[in-house]
Amino acid sequence: MACIIGPSGSGKSTFLRCINHLERFQRGDMWVAGSEIGYTRRRGNTLHEQHPREIARARRNVGMVFQHFNLFGHKTALENVMEGPVQVLRMSRKAAALHAGDLLEQVGLGDRRDHYPSELSGGQQQRVAIARALAMKPEVVLFDEPTSSLDPELVGEVLRVMKDLAESGMTMVVVTHEMGFAREVADSLHFMSDGVLVESGNPAEMLANPQNERTKSFLSKVL
Repeated sequence: MACIIGPSGSGKSTFLRCINHLERFQRGDMWVAGSEIGYTRRRGNTLHEQHPREIARARRNVGMVFQHFNLFGHKTALENVMEGPVQVLRMSRKAAALHAGDLLEQVGLGDRRDHYPSELSGGQQQRVAIARALAMKPEVVLFDEPTSSLDPELVGEVLRVMKDLAESGMTMVVVTHEMGFAREVADSLHFMSDGVLVESGNPAEMLANPQNERTKSFLSKVL
């Protein structure tokens, strides 16, 4: 797991959105699981955007969990998790329901499968969103401040699910303000400021002894 930290407006969410081409970029390269994302042929410094079908195909390898859940309010937890496999992967509804049920069990919501989002707490909704991202069997899952919209007492249940995923070997890129979580679970920590990657390193070492003055200033305010 890679965790990205930094002040608001530093480009963290924009970077995540570039990974699955929800955001266009003008320079550089983005690769996921051996496939280039968003662009192909170049003439000089010109980027040539891929055909929408190619972009959609690449996005199947990248799951994303947003700050505000973005669940379908008229569908149950099970139906929310089933939607991608049925519509995109063309999985049968029976197989998708079994797959979705297993994922809801994995995130601790097997007993909430028939509940609608309005009947779930914020933490439960975010765990459904995690199960929905996993339903597409992605190579990597992106988390954009997944606990920032939750009441403090609900944060732990979401972080526990993310920790379990990390321990299972899932590749994850997490934008977060949860420094304790980053220290305990992340394999690498990256600090961004003003659209630039300022410092990277071992989470425990970097949080205890940051080398860059901008990193030091930021951490002095949040630790």
